Amino acid sequence: MDGIFLQQMINGLTLGAVYGLIAIGYTMVYGIIGMINFAHGEVYMISAYLSAITLALLAFFGLESFPLLILGTLLFTIFVTGMYGWVIERIAYKPLRNSTRLAPLISAIGMSLILQNYVQISQGARQQGVPTLLDGAFRFHVGEGFVQLTYTKVFILIAAFVGMGVLTYVIQHTRLGRMCRATQQDRKMASILGINTDRVISYVFVIGAAMAALAGVLITMNYGTFDFYAGFVIGIKAFTAAVLGGIGSLPGAMLGGLILGVAEAQFSGMVNTDYKDVFSFALLVLILIFRPQGLLGRPQVAKV
Repeated sequence: MDGIFLQQMINGLTLGAVYGLIAIGYTMVYGIIGMINFAHGEVYMISAYLSAITLALLAFFGLESFPLLILGTLLFTIFVTGMYGWVIERIAYKPLRNSTRLAPLISAIGMSLILQNYVQISQGARQQGVPTLLDGAFRFHVGEGFVQLTYTKVFILIAAFVGMGVLTYVIQHTRLGRMCRATQQDRKMASILGINTDRVISYVFVIGAAMAALAGVLITMNYGTFDFYAGFVIGIKAFTAAVLGGIGSLPGAMLGGLILGVAEAQFSGMVNTDYKDVFSFALLVLILIFRPQGLLGRPQVAKV
C-alpha cells in the first residue's frame, strides 16, 4: 500500500504541475479582463500537435540529441502557440470587450469548437502519438515493492517549476509585469496613466498560451498520445485547478494544479481509475459551493 501511495504521489505531482501550467492561462486572463477563456484547452491541444510535428521534422533532418530536440520543440511550439493566443484575443475577445459579459463567453466557446474542428479536418480524427524521447528511471524499494520515477517525469517537474519561476519573475520584477498588475487592479486608471491596456491584454493571452504550450510538450512527452478532443477534458480540469487555488492568483493556479493532480492520482490508485474524471468535476462543484474564491483567492469586493 505504501508503494502504491508513493507511486501515485509521484504521478499526481507530475500531472498536477502540468495542470498548474494550463491553469495559469485561465487565471491570468480572468485577472485582467474578468472573463474565462474557454478556448484555452484547445490552445493546449494545438500545442500537442505542434510539438509532435516539430519533433518529426527535427528527426527527419537527422537531429537525435535529446537536449537539442526538446529545446527546438519548446521554442517553436511556444512561439506558434503564443501566436494562436494573440489571434484568439483579437478575434474572440477584443471586438466584444465593451459588450455584455455573456457575449465574450459565447464567443470563446465558439472559438473552442472552431479550433477543434480545424484540427480534426487538418490532422484527422484518429489518435496521434510520438515515441518515447527519454528512456530510463530511478527505482526505489519500498516494502515488498518498488517506486519508479522516470527520467521523463523528472524533466517534466523541473521544466514546469522553472517555467513557473520565470513567469513569476516576469510578473513581479519586470516592466511588463508591473503593467499587467496595474491593468489587473484598475484598467481604466492604468490607461489614464499611459499604459496601453489593449496591448497588455494581448500580452497576457500570449503568455497564457505559452504556458499551455509548455504543458502540451510535457504531456506529449509523458503520455505519447493525443487527439483533437484532448483539450476539452484537460481544459476543464485546469479550470478546476485555477478555481481551487483561487482564480486570479498565479501561486494559486500552481497550488490548485498540484492538489488536483495528487487527488486525482490517489483516487485512481486507491479507488477506481474509470471515475477519476467524475471525481475531478465533483471536486469543482464542491469548491464552487463551499469556497468559490479558492484557497489563495480573495472574495471580490464591489468598488464604489
